[in-house]
Amino acid sequence: MSDVLLGQAYYLRFDPKLWAAMQPYPPLGTLYAASLLRQRGYQVALFDAMLAESESEWDRTLERAAPRFAVLFEDNFNYLSKMCLGRMRQAALTMIELARARGCTVLVCGADPSDHPEIYLQRGAQFVLFGEGELTLAELLDRLSGRSAQPLESIAGLHRLDPATGRLISTARRPDLRELDALPFPAWDLIDVERYRRIWLERHGHFSINMVTTRGCPYHCNWCAKPIWGQRYNSRSPENVIEELLWLKRTYRPDHIGFADDILGLKPGWLPRFAALVESLNAKLPFKCLSRADLLLREGEIAALRRAGCSEVWIGAESGSQKILDAMEKGIRVEQIRAAARRLHQAGIRVGFFLQFGYPGEGRTEIEQTFELVRDCAPDDIGMSVSYPLPGTPFHRAVREQLGAKQNWDDSDDLAMLYRGPFSTGFYRQLYRVLHGEFRARKSLREVGAALRRPAGLRPRHLRRLAAATYHAAALPLGRARLAQLARRPHDGMQPLGATLSTDEAAAPTAQA
Repeated sequence: MSDVLLGQAYYLRFDPKLWAAMQPYPPLGTLYAASLLRQRGYQVALFDAMLAESESEWDRTLERAAPRFAVLFEDNFNYLSKMCLGRMRQAALTMIELARARGCTVLVCGADPSDHPEIYLQRGAQFVLFGEGELTLAELLDRLSGRSAQPLESIAGLHRLDPATGRLISTARRPDLRELDALPFPAWDLIDVERYRRIWLERHGHFSINMVTTRGCPYHCNWCAKPIWGQRYNSRSPENVIEELLWLKRTYRPDHIGFADDILGLKPGWLPRFAALVESLNAKLPFKCLSRADLLLREGEIAALRRAGCSEVWIGAESGSQKILDAMEKGIRVEQIRAAARRLHQAGIRVGFFLQFGYPGEGRTEIEQTFELVRDCAPDDIGMSVSYPLPGTPFHRAVREQLGAKQNWDDSDDLAMLYRGPFSTGFYRQLYRVLHGEFRARKSLREVGAALRRPAGLRPRHLRRLAAATYHAAALPLGRARLAQLARRPHDGMQPLGATLSTDEAAAPTAQA
């Protein structure tokens, strides 16, 4: 028996696109909560939904663990949890009902519960924790288990329903943790690490583990939801991060690290100090991370990433249109994106671009500027999204009156236009196909072209790349024609802005592109 069963409701199985990609990471935020509760003397069990088949596995875990408290503590470092996907909300509500049926007191913490506490409370959760969560959880469990007599009204970061009136009662927001080095390391022993290792090795040939060095983001992108940390940003010391990195290397022998920070190394001097420690303590492992184009252009930043072992950086490029970047209040220039990508490639570091389409004011001209950015910068990978209004953001407030019954994507591949945007949902789903088709064709041709310059290095995979490039290039004219047709089709949104692309612009890319 356990005092507390911790779980989360992001099931990779319920997200077809991510299930196909199969790059699973354990729920790091949940593991931090588990380690803190253990430090407070609680017997903790954990349910990992990431690789589970369905909510029925949660029910079986409830039966085995027989906890007094069932806690859905979402992984707030997982951007997909922050997207509040509809299928995962449904899973969380089912898990609440199953826990209540077994007599548990149910507590919930995460981005979607913070935005919509009534939904979770009305389905059976007794408490919703908002904000960072760990200390609120510990104080609340102390109160509910009789370890303390602290009044519920004085526990910061808490939503509940008034038992007499059914109205929502909320306490004050809890200040964020600032001394992150004081936190115990995540409770990795509660995870089936070997199962993750097998999946990574079978699908990708290496084993990647996730870490986080910071909490929050101080920037003001007006579409970015921040229900957990708001505009605040706190960082662990390089020394504390290295200590955990060395422990992970000794204990679980990963081949690669995936840093889950919104921005790795934002503080000036953090990355050079981290790189120096990596080198002096023989702690180097290849890693991927997220950063901003302007920060990457700081003196010595990319060199420090390379010294520390960075193999891949993802940049929130969003758009190739300065007009759209300014409207988003992104705080970067298109030239900075181009310069950062060029310098990363020169340093031998792979580049990924996050791209966002459908922001108010974007027309065909701005879309084509984003295509040109991708062509010119030749990132190694891209991810495309459509502007997604989430509660608490200026973007959501601006389009709130346009939202219909569907206000969340069902899964990460949904790409639904939830507000009355420039074009229809069908247009953006076709745009996804055209963008990725062109990207893959050009990338394959670059790889084949590089191989042809060194004929001795030609391999069968280069023939496969050539075949892929031919396939994608051949499909582009029809894809572009379909996109133009969808752009002209009336829909309930704004009228399309900007010039209409002609279908002859879909000519097959060349190896020089």
